[in-house]
Amino acid sequence: MGSGTWALVTDVIYFGTFLAMGYVTKRAIDRWMSRHGETLTEIQEQAGADGRKGGSFLLGIWHR
Repeated sequence: MGSGTWALVTDVIYFGTFLAMGYVTKRAIDRWMSRHGETLTEIQEQAGADGRKGGSFLLGIWHR
C-alpha cells in the first residue's frame, strides 16, 4: 500500500470512530429522553429566554 492509501485508512479510522461515538451517544440520549417523556423543545423552554446567555465559542472560558 502506498502512503496515500495509509493516510486514507488512518483518516477513515480516526473520523469514523468519532462519527460512530457521536451517533451512539445521540441514540442513547434520544432513548433516555423518550423513556422519561422529555422533548428537546420542553428542555429548551425550561432554560427560558436567558438560557443561552453565554457565547458559543467552544473554549469560551479561556477566551474571556
